[in-house]
Amino acid sequence: MSYDVDKPDEQWRAELTPAEYAVLRQAATEPAFTGEYTDTKAKGVYSCRACGAELFTSTTKFESHCGWPSFYDPKDSEAVELIQDRSHGMVRTEVRCARCGSHLGHVFEGEGYPTPTDQRYCINSISLRLTTDEA
Repeated sequence: MSYDVDKPDEQWRAELTPAEYAVLRQAATEPAFTGEYTDTKAKGVYSCRACGAELFTSTTKFESHCGWPSFYDPKDSEAVELIQDRSHGMVRTEVRCARCGSHLGHVFEGEGYPTPTDQRYCINSISLRLTTDEA
C-alpha cells in the first residue's frame, strides 16, 4: 500500500520515541490503563502522532472501561484504513492511519455499547495527539 506520508524506517525511528515507534510502526500495544488519553474528557481533535492527520474527535469518544481510549466512529471514513489482522491466534480488524500507515489499534463490533454505531475503535493513546478546543 502506498501512503501520502512515506518515510524510510530510519526517519521514523529518528522522529518517534522508542515506545511510539513500537506501537505506530511495529503494531505493538501499550499496556492497558497506562495511556495518556484513556480517561481524558477534554474536547478536541485526536490526530495521528506520526503524521498529524486528524483521526477522531472527542464527540465520538466514550467510556468502554477497556483500558484504552475508545471511539465509536472516525472523524472521516477516509481517515483510517481497516486491515484484517490474524496475529495472536485470533481474527481482528486493525486500524491504521490512512495517511501514513501507522498502527493505531483495533476496531471491534457487536459488543453492545450504547453508541450510535455498534463499533469500538480501541486506540493506543501513544498513537494519538489531542489538540484541545480553545475555550
